[in-house]
Amino acid sequence: MPSPHAPAAGPAPAARHNLVLVVTCVALGTVVAAMASLNVALPDLARETHATQTQLSWIIDAYSLVFASLLLPAGALGDRFGRRRALIAGLTVFGAGSAAAALTTEPSALIALRGVLGVGAALVMPATLSTITTTFPRAQRARAVSVWAAVAGASALVGLFASGALLEGWSWRSVFLLNVTLALVALAGTLLFVPESAEPKQPRLDVGGALLAVAGLVALVHSVIEAPTRGWADPVTLAGIGLGLAVLAGFVLFELRRENPLLDPRLFRNRHFAAGSLSIMLQFFVFFGFIFVMMQYLQLVRGDSALMAATAMLPMAVTMVPVSRAAPVLVGRFGFRGPWVAGLVGVAAGMGILSRLDASSPYWLIATGLVPLGAGMGLAMTPATTSITDALPRSLQNVGSAMNDLARELGGALGIAVLGSLLSAAYRDHLSLPGLPRQVADAARSSLAAAHAVGGPVSGRATAAFVDGMQLALLGAASAAVLAALAVAALLRSAPRPEALADAQEAPAGVGAQERQPTYH
Repeated sequence: MPSPHAPAAGPAPAARHNLVLVVTCVALGTVVAAMASLNVALPDLARETHATQTQLSWIIDAYSLVFASLLLPAGALGDRFGRRRALIAGLTVFGAGSAAAALTTEPSALIALRGVLGVGAALVMPATLSTITTTFPRAQRARAVSVWAAVAGASALVGLFASGALLEGWSWRSVFLLNVTLALVALAGTLLFVPESAEPKQPRLDVGGALLAVAGLVALVHSVIEAPTRGWADPVTLAGIGLGLAVLAGFVLFELRRENPLLDPRLFRNRHFAAGSLSIMLQFFVFFGFIFVMMQYLQLVRGDSALMAATAMLPMAVTMVPVSRAAPVLVGRFGFRGPWVAGLVGVAAGMGILSRLDASSPYWLIATGLVPLGAGMGLAMTPATTSITDALPRSLQNVGSAMNDLARELGGALGIAVLGSLLSAAYRDHLSLPGLPRQVADAARSSLAAAHAVGGPVSGRATAAFVDGMQLALLGAASAAVLAALAVAALLRSAPRPEALADAQEAPAGVGAQERQPTYH
């Protein structure tokens, strides 16, 4: 008797697999695009809701904070109760939250509702990758993961472009209505085509580990996000970061003592798993920090409209997608290490070129930096993602997916906070405003947009100071990419292919299995 939780039989297996891939990529693209799409709508949103600059920052950051904090427990819930169920629940929460956000007029309500969207996204994102890796046989898995990685990388840019196009004729509310539409499409596809997969015999959920992980990540990410506003040396910032790190250290110790942990820290002994997690975190540190800085440069320094600013990013997207598709072939021929490190070097090179931009730079120089940046991201994402998933057995795929996604979200949140802090600090330090009343000078130092409102010579000085800060921030991003390349090269110097560990973990006792593997949930 067919399961009531599975879609009805219809297309042949290969066609069903492709339908699953399409549906999960639509769901993935929906939640990833939401991380960046609202950036281009902030001026319109601020005018209508009268949100302060701090409130605008939280409207953007609340999503990443909740998203990152809940990924591990959400991945565990998908393992235990079913990945299809996780997709359905997550898309429902995401769509309902977006519909409510489109109707609100209060900044505080928008902040809260962006957090609700983060809850839905945390359920959706790990379930997409683990559904793919449990649906496709190993021979086809690399191709499917490469498509997933391309969608994950390009969706933020596609979201920027779609939002910019919508804002040409509609208000910021249209961005949330687009979320609703995409969530409904993905939900319908999930109900029709995605089979259920779960590990129902898992022991009880590791509630203690989940609470420690959430508490530590909330404290850490919240403090880092607040640091550009409060200052990195502020006692509250330092105390919050210290508290977050202490709680996360407690999480590690707690998990080491658990028979059935939420995430066993010993997994990081596998060099492919460790390299993949670190690489993805630093790649998205660079990526989302760059988007945050560059969108301001394009609109406030170059004077581009929202649509023009989003369109300017297309060379990165159109380069990233085909290179992502070609990455499995290159990995199959040259192994993981060479293409992976080459991709990270490309990211560093692109950021190095972009760090040379100034107020009068031509667009061809921007495009020259975007091409290696997009190619490098596309080339590095597939081996990094595959290293994490192939290092784990089938029963741990949702936890591996959650770790993969956690690295992305943490990297993005930290990139926006750290690179934004470098930009803000350099902007304030380099902006000299002698002779101005203190109130006017303070307003000009608060943001480039405020300095433009003051006008006159203040606007020109502020633009120059902003460019100085942008150059410093992008050099910091290039340094992060170099660090990632060095780490991957060192970790994979003599490591076996990642699927070797998964094969050992799945083997019967006495056939390659060295010891009993703990159960994760």
